[in-house]
Amino acid sequence: MARDNEIHIDTFIPFMRDVARCERSLHELNLMWRLIESSAKMNCAEEASSMLPMMAATREGFQRLEQDLVQSMVSESLTEVMSEIATCAHHVIDIVVRNLYERTADIGFLATDRSLCNYVANLTDSRGIIDRLQAYRSKYTVYDEIMLINTEGTVLAQLDESSPVEGSREPILAQTLAASSYVESFQYCDLRPHKQQALLYTQRMLHPVSGQPCGVLCLSFDFEGEMAGIFAGSSAAQGRSVALLLNEHNRVIASSDTAWIALGTLVPTNQDGAPNLYTHSGRTYLVQTVSASGYQGYPGPSGWKGQVMMPIEQAFGTKIMRCVDSLAPDVAQGLLAHAKSFCPPLYDIIKAADSIRRVVWNGQVMTAGQRAGSSRLKSVLEQIGETGARTNFVFKQSIRDLYDTVLSAGLRDSQSLTQLLVDLLDRNLYERANDCRWWALSPILQQLLIQSHPHETPGSELMGQATRVLEHINSLYTVYTRLMVYDRNGRILCASHPQLPDGSNVLGQHIDSATLQAVMALNHSQSYHVSQWTAQQTGAEGATYIYHAPIRTDDDSATTVGGIAIVFNAIPELQAMLNSALIGKPKTRALYVNRAGLVLASTDPLSPPGSTVQLPAAHLLQLQNGTSNAVISVYHNQYCIVGAGVSRGYREFKITDGYRDDVLAISIESFGQVASDSNAPDPSHHAIEATGNNMHGVEMATFYIGQQLFALRAQSVLEALPASAVNPVSAGRLRYCRGTLARHSQGHVTGYVWVFDLAQLLTGKPTRMTDQSQVVVLEHDDRKLGVLVDALHGVNHFTHDNIIASPRMAGGAQSLVNELIKANQGSLLVQCLDPQGLLNALHYNPSQATSMTQAEKS
Repeated sequence: MARDNEIHIDTFIPFMRDVARCERSLHELNLMWRLIESSAKMNCAEEASSMLPMMAATREGFQRLEQDLVQSMVSESLTEVMSEIATCAHHVIDIVVRNLYERTADIGFLATDRSLCNYVANLTDSRGIIDRLQAYRSKYTVYDEIMLINTEGTVLAQLDESSPVEGSREPILAQTLAASSYVESFQYCDLRPHKQQALLYTQRMLHPVSGQPCGVLCLSFDFEGEMAGIFAGSSAAQGRSVALLLNEHNRVIASSDTAWIALGTLVPTNQDGAPNLYTHSGRTYLVQTVSASGYQGYPGPSGWKGQVMMPIEQAFGTKIMRCVDSLAPDVAQGLLAHAKSFCPPLYDIIKAADSIRRVVWNGQVMTAGQRAGSSRLKSVLEQIGETGARTNFVFKQSIRDLYDTVLSAGLRDSQSLTQLLVDLLDRNLYERANDCRWWALSPILQQLLIQSHPHETPGSELMGQATRVLEHINSLYTVYTRLMVYDRNGRILCASHPQLPDGSNVLGQHIDSATLQAVMALNHSQSYHVSQWTAQQTGAEGATYIYHAPIRTDDDSATTVGGIAIVFNAIPELQAMLNSALIGKPKTRALYVNRAGLVLASTDPLSPPGSTVQLPAAHLLQLQNGTSNAVISVYHNQYCIVGAGVSRGYREFKITDGYRDDVLAISIESFGQVASDSNAPDPSHHAIEATGNNMHGVEMATFYIGQQLFALRAQSVLEALPASAVNPVSAGRLRYCRGTLARHSQGHVTGYVWVFDLAQLLTGKPTRMTDQSQVVVLEHDDRKLGVLVDALHGVNHFTHDNIIASPRMAGGAQSLVNELIKANQGSLLVQCLDPQGLLNALHYNPSQATSMTQAEKS
């Protein structure tokens, strides 16, 4: 994200209705304070002389705040949108690359298939070849064509009858025959003449006897179908943006909406992520471009990138939720206390707004009791009161809008992240289900089991061939701990990497009876069985899934003679998915869990694999398949955004193949620890309605102690100052004292006051200092002191009818609270402190104040 001063906010404000409304309100208030100041100077300069510094301070503060608040609202709104479309762009390219990595392993294995190699080498006839290719494609449905081609380019066998091809002279064939590994190409190819571009994986096939190249295997990837599925699962499916896959020349090779941006279109890119505007075909966009980060050493096709383009007029018009309004008040206030860490601009604006509120509060205190003055002064005072109230409202609403923008971005990002994670997992496990079924068709493995007998070991030559097949597969498919072949009694006959970490060997061990029974009951080559997630499995080296498929004879009886078990190296692989998705998200942790909350993999030290997670919102574990949600809550004593997404399945996997095992991705973004004594007040919960004629009655300065509203008669109050200016001193002889505070006038120190902790006096518990903490300086009988309060509220006018004497209480407590104010038609009671009772309770006298040393003052 670009620095704030690089953002031209005037460009974006017309598209941000909330920000434009805020800017207008702030601008109007700025003008009002200027008019009030000018009016006072012109019409009653002498009477208003004491208030002019307050007005100047308010105007200067407003000038800074107006610019900073609007700048921050634009910046955070941009951050929200840029983060959303960046996550979507990652979704596109990351899933593509992981999918294509599997294709590089497939081509390497299938090119060594003995039946296919014998046919291409002209050692056997074509009987069963098409069936074998069809059996492969029925398991790996990501391919729309499989071809066998000889060294002259003649097509010997193919599956796609709608696009028959006799031969090819494409250079890719000569390139493949000369290469020792696979060749990946994406271009027009006469092997797939009906496609403008085809994504092909080719590898040479070797003669079983001479070892020389005898032909080429070609796998054609269902690129269009795969991209349609990726786009449907991304946020671009909502229609506000278009998701693209680009080649190395920045031309579109896949589009979520080809009527919007067509294939082959050259588009602008934005790989540094700066919030700049780009024009394409007469429309202006925000753009995020993400390059492939690679997977398991596979970099992806050269130069491919994921990109999302969102029209500027669509970017800021909708929000998925108004989240602040739904938060519990204690969570909203507690989370806001951590604004400095999760959104520094929000923190700075809250501080600036608090400073202006204090200036306005002081101005209202200063003018208390002067409403009976000249008519010109009275008009100025009324304007100060009305504009001060309006200022507080606008500040509250603007900060709430900014706060909501920040949190909404977090909620949206959490949902996108968890959906990406479950999509990655579904596609990964889909491959595991395919692999076990295909490898079960290996002629060598079939022959091994046909010749095996109970309690006997097959011949060493056949055993060696079968072991080499498993080792070769495992070298290509590195996501497996080992592959094991077992007979109909569950005895393991051969395996790749047979030695276990404890020195024992899996050979000769047995598959558990329940799993064996389930595998033996499978009666089709499309069937497979997946174990429950546990570490207590033969061949496992930790908690994992093991995929099983029956190995059957090729004759008419199709007798099951045993099975193959492939041990997924699950925890490292799942961990890698979590880590890759969290790049650039240092405060976010992620987990894979099942419906019961059992943790399969985790980046959260508090929820390691094998533990059971207790989410703050239990309904997250019950989400419907293919959906995601996010909440703001307290989790492990931290304010967090907790998101969850549930696997939806992929192609036929977990959808039509009969396998069900829901896995959820959980994301946890932390914002800060919950303070055990957090008691931050929220002034919006105690709005006080104006009553009576302002010419008669009493003005009260109100403030908070904890969540309770207290008042002092405004005539007793001198001013409020920030509690951060309190200088702690060794004043143990004064009970409840927190230190000293300097008072200033025209830039010079005019004196000091002792500051006492009012909450500790009233409740016995010391006040926890926060950014909202203030010191109210009062004067009574020529004695001045400061009292520490949690926050300022306002200066309000009450008629005498609204003020009653407080009931007398035992222990002399009535000397502290001598009056009660019935605000809002009696629905709100405000306790009014008696200055004399306060002095008595503190045992405070002038001699103590005058004995303060110069060292204490400094």
